[in-house]
Amino acid sequence: MNLNRLTRSIAVLGLGLMTAAPVSAQNLFAPVAKVNESVVTEFEVQQRQRFLEVLNAPGATREGALTSLIDERLRNEAVAEAGIELTPQGIDDSLAEFASRADLSTEEFTQALGQSGVSRETFRDFVVNSVGWRELVRARYASRVQITDAEINRALGETQGSGVRVLVSEIIIPAPPQQAARVNALAEQISQSKSTAEFSNYASRYSATASRGRGGRLPWQNLTDLPPSLQPLILNLAPGEVTDPLPIPNAVALFQLRDIEETSVAAPTYSEIEYAAYYIPGGRTEPALAQAAQIRGRIDTCDDLYGIAKGQPAEVLERVKKAPSDIPQDVAIELSKLDTGEVSTTLTRANGQTLMLLMMCGRTAAANASASREDVTNALRQERLTGYAEQLLEQLRADARIVRK
Repeated sequence: MNLNRLTRSIAVLGLGLMTAAPVSAQNLFAPVAKVNESVVTEFEVQQRQRFLEVLNAPGATREGALTSLIDERLRNEAVAEAGIELTPQGIDDSLAEFASRADLSTEEFTQALGQSGVSRETFRDFVVNSVGWRELVRARYASRVQITDAEINRALGETQGSGVRVLVSEIIIPAPPQQAARVNALAEQISQSKSTAEFSNYASRYSATASRGRGGRLPWQNLTDLPPSLQPLILNLAPGEVTDPLPIPNAVALFQLRDIEETSVAAPTYSEIEYAAYYIPGGRTEPALAQAAQIRGRIDTCDDLYGIAKGQPAEVLERVKKAPSDIPQDVAIELSKLDTGEVSTTLTRANGQTLMLLMMCGRTAAANASASREDVTNALRQERLTGYAEQLLEQLRADARIVRK
């Protein structure tokens, strides 16, 4: 908003006010509502309505203005009872901050409001009440608002829109060099599966993933959660069809589409995915898998892996943050099945001689790529405080004696 636009809005409003039916001066200060021991006058209602109209704010009706003033009386009482007082400098700063939203100084903003008959006192009272209430809410509830890393990560991973979700089954068969030919032949046979039951039977027999106990069946997931290279392959399938065998390091992967649907639920796309990999000698031997299971029980976040790797060579732990398209395909496939803090032990390295304990650290939605953790923390804290403020106001209304005349 700028001065010219605000002035034009005020000019139109002023013309409407000139043609409105006059209200006798003696009625302007008649009470139209009583809130406990204080009153709201007709003059205040007219002033608040004009002020809201100039700002193009919601509730710019007579009823909306009256309700706003009644709530303001309740807030003022609570602020006074709490002993909160704003300093003259604090009031001036708050008025200047409000006016700056329209790219105006306080005096320019006040002058523009005056052209529509909105007094400086109306502007001042509105701002002072808002700031005093904000200070009360912070003083009363700030200590209760604790924003966790999980909440920040979840917020960074959210975005809006509609999308597609898919129901997929998977098979990942280890293929160390000495068994590569046999595994490739088996994978070709599996790719000819004619039913979900047949594919699931293969998964139960040959897959190395955690889903083998469910016949390779994965739950519904957003298409955008899958690796970018896999998404078009899945979209090209009809339900029941299977991808061609996909070679990945030390293994072969196959996927069967069971169902697909369009949703109105947010389908995020990610600018970055952060994950950690801890490498355990022994590949998929029982001792290595037992060590991985023990570590899994001791960690909740990627940071915990630093304690596990302490005193060991630096190369045993890798933590990276990459765009989805830059992540190795086998790693991307496993990450697509994990929420933050979850672990996979499906993959190996060094021709199957090293087991990879893979952990999801977090995802950053493309829409939130430029948002810092501090920005997100502040937004979540403000959202939580707003909820407390609404609850407090509801309680004040319930306890008050309010009479509309």
